[in-house]
Amino acid sequence: MSLSDLQHAFAEIGQPSYRAKQVYEWMWKLGARSYADMTNVPAALREAMSEVFTYHSIQLDLRQHSDDGTVKSRYVLHDGHKIEAVMIPVAKEKRATGCVSSQVGCSLTCSFCATGKMGRIRNLTAAEIYDQAYDTNKLCLDALGYPMTNLVYMGMGEPLLNYGPVLESINRITSKNGMGWSPKRITVSTAGIAKMIRRLADDKVKFNLALSLHAASDEKRDKIMPINETNTLAALMESLEYFYKQTKGRISFEYIALRGFNDTFEDADKLVRLCRGQFPVRVNVIEYNPVAGVPFERADEHQVDAFAKRVRDKGVMITVRRSRGKDIDAACGQLANKA
Repeated sequence: MSLSDLQHAFAEIGQPSYRAKQVYEWMWKLGARSYADMTNVPAALREAMSEVFTYHSIQLDLRQHSDDGTVKSRYVLHDGHKIEAVMIPVAKEKRATGCVSSQVGCSLTCSFCATGKMGRIRNLTAAEIYDQAYDTNKLCLDALGYPMTNLVYMGMGEPLLNYGPVLESINRITSKNGMGWSPKRITVSTAGIAKMIRRLADDKVKFNLALSLHAASDEKRDKIMPINETNTLAALMESLEYFYKQTKGRISFEYIALRGFNDTFEDADKLVRLCRGQFPVRVNVIEYNPVAGVPFERADEHQVDAFAKRVRDKGVMITVRRSRGKDIDAACGQLANKA
């Protein structure tokens, strides 16, 4: 509910406007998980609220700690479904990235990803996404002594197939009545849905956009990402050009290196050609993280470095990102509610 919705509802049960503001602040800015947390709200009013309103907050179910400092949190939703979020610290730089989910499961059957094997169970609400960000930030403060510095929508699900709630959650995170973040610290990742990228452009969003590319030709991308059959690379590049023209937002390509599949110099050269479009882009090469029942293997580390050097030498910004949290199934492509 918006603040005005809440004030109207409170008026109907004979409560003053300032009480609605108190509750609203508890809901969003102070992260209350239940009415009991709202300590400056009279007990009688909290009892009345429990009879009139439904308050669905996520509840921590399991927290796993990786040897590299990464922490994976599993949450139970009000209907019993579970989702996962990840906190990835870089202690020496006092940075930490939070990674949140946008759906329970995922309908996209990317062949290298554990989440896709779950299927899509349901979309998350804006509040369920917001709660993950809020709780991950609190985890950073408690465990590291400094707040989360970046937020990525790269957990379970395809964010652009849950468009409204994802954008509403970002509006809440960036609101002064929420977490008060700059949208420039937020990145939304998509497997590539051209019409929805155009919709982001038309909505003039201020956050960053990442395309899960993973192959630089339609032939190879079709094999690992079925969505490419209806969203070809040409269509995606056109939509990204339009996105950049409308928003000037930062665009990146995520590229999982798969041994013997997309890690050759020929693949590198095709990637360079894709990066020479009408918008600036940087590439993040990601180590593949094993998923049970999936035939792919991680590309050789030296081959990945050589691949990146070839791309870099041709004028494209590229970074090799080593896996974090793989020992607790918290790394890219591994989120599937596996304890």
